[in-house]
Amino acid sequence: MVETIKKHFESEEMGNIMKKIYTSESVFDGHPDKVCDRISDEILDAVLKEDKNGRVAVETAIKNNTVYILGEVTTTAEVDYSLVARKALLSLGYLDRYEVIENISKQSPDIALGVDERANKKQGAGDQGMMFGYATNETPEMIPAPLALAHKIAKRYKLLRENKYIGLFAPDGKCQVSYLYENEKPVHIETIIVSAQTKRPIDPIKLEDIIKYELLEPLVGDIEDIIVLVNPTGEFLIGGPKADAGLTGRKIIVDTYGGFSHHGGGAFSGKDTSKVDRSAAYYARYAAKSFVKSKLCDRCTIGVAYSIGVADPVSVYIDTYGTGVISDNELSNLLKANFNFSPENIVKELELNEVKFSKLSAFGHVGRTDLNVKWEQVDEKAQALKDAYEKTKRTS
Repeated sequence: MVETIKKHFESEEMGNIMKKIYTSESVFDGHPDKVCDRISDEILDAVLKEDKNGRVAVETAIKNNTVYILGEVTTTAEVDYSLVARKALLSLGYLDRYEVIENISKQSPDIALGVDERANKKQGAGDQGMMFGYATNETPEMIPAPLALAHKIAKRYKLLRENKYIGLFAPDGKCQVSYLYENEKPVHIETIIVSAQTKRPIDPIKLEDIIKYELLEPLVGDIEDIIVLVNPTGEFLIGGPKADAGLTGRKIIVDTYGGFSHHGGGAFSGKDTSKVDRSAAYYARYAAKSFVKSKLCDRCTIGVAYSIGVADPVSVYIDTYGTGVISDNELSNLLKANFNFSPENIVKELELNEVKFSKLSAFGHVGRTDLNVKWEQVDEKAQALKDAYEKTKRTS
């Protein structure tokens, strides 16, 4: 998972400068946990392609050559889950034969009673829980700098693996980035770690040169003053599900903010948009990014919580870490006036029925300026917040 380690013991106060090293990681799309996320989201996409009202909560596990698909699906769609899983594995570079074991039932009617929209009742939340959105102005993607770079490394590794180094690089691997922050602003890359599975033994010096000069240098420029560690244990030949079991939802910090913000604990992949674990987390990101884009704060967290079966959240808050142009209490009024956190509105406003969720199963669900997802498109909402703020200034 993506872990951000706030190394307070490495912090030092020098005059007015507070130095800290923050670390985030990303994993490659062939990592066993990400394989499971991909299969779960491919199943979700297959259901929603035929049945926009399908209810899906699918988990996947993998070990060696066995895939386990389990969960609840209520739909009119006819989907061959095993075929979907095998196609996903092939597309990720896993060419072996896999046994697929399915254990899927329908969603409990008790849940449907509270969640489904009816003539006298709005659509309720698909579960209780807390969700969080975060944004920062330290990168163009408005996600933390260590995480943004880690995802770029993971994406470029995929590009090299699938094009130039087909015979060398295997699907599994991960990377980690440590940044020096001064007064909560990123100023220098301290350390980059890349663990890349290879299909055959390779001279470690040659591998290090490929990683340094073909993977990293195009992304960060001169790397001479950066500590770069490549396959620190030595060879990385056995990987994927043969080396480690995989499970849907075990990389939720990779999927979000690299540990820089809270996480409610609910995974995204394999869940339809009635599950606020997914949809409300996207909407909270939409709100947080809108506030940062509007320049009403430098960074912020939006927190929201729900009861199962109830449309309106039980709580919504904003925390700008002291960077807001006005108090968080005043910004909270703007939040509540400009954002509607009901499940029905979230699906409509973010156009979630048009999203292909499997594209989000690797390299993060936020900061995805490479994808056409509405929770990253905040110009209009940011302008509305600016206008509302200026109006409150004139009337105060």
